[in-house]
Amino acid sequence: MNPNPFSALLHSRKFWLAILDTVIGITTFFVVKYAPTAAEDVKFLFASLQPVFVAIILAVAWEDSKQAGA
Repeated sequence: MNPNPFSALLHSRKFWLAILDTVIGITTFFVVKYAPTAAEDVKFLFASLQPVFVAIILAVAWEDSKQAGA
């Protein structure tokens, strides 16, 4: 394991997926605010992608926990 917590965070797949999910959420907010004609399409797209990111993060966490227990 990496003794430096910051370095470990930068190498974490879960961290980068969460960051990507956050960026998509913030982008959605501003698109809906400043381009209201596209709001419904953007909301639908984000609502469709959100569970995928959650599932990937959970799968990575489960995989990491299995490796830690081995």
